[in-house]
Amino acid sequence: MTGKRMIAAIFMLLLSLNFIGCKMQTNATKKLSDLDYTIVSGRELPDELYDILEEKKTESFKLTYEENDGLYLCVGYGQQETGGYSIAVNDLYLTENAIYFDTSLIGPGPEEGAGKEKSFPYLTVRIAYLDKPVVFQ
Repeated sequence: MTGKRMIAAIFMLLLSLNFIGCKMQTNATKKLSDLDYTIVSGRELPDELYDILEEKKTESFKLTYEENDGLYLCVGYGQQETGGYSIAVNDLYLTENAIYFDTSLIGPGPEEGAGKEKSFPYLTVRIAYLDKPVVFQ
């Protein structure tokens, strides 16, 4: 093989491997199913998890906690200057390789009395235990 042909062959091999890699990654993030969940708060939480969340609530956080047959997914948005905030679950679904959890913080509306007290919005949902990593979006 000449030098130019060898370079062209190597280039074609690398290009085809790149397309294969993209296809494999796309399949890994394809939604298989939505996951059922329950919002859990306050003293409904396991005591240890409640203590962890109370300690972390002043800063943004994303964490998981396992107990028995349940998996808790927790998202906190840190300290806010007023009250009246809520958190929306945009998506919670299973892929071949992971659990995807997408939330967003919703600020107080003009009709709501936001108050002057600082708040620390966080959300915890419980799903059936799955042995998969969680991707927070």
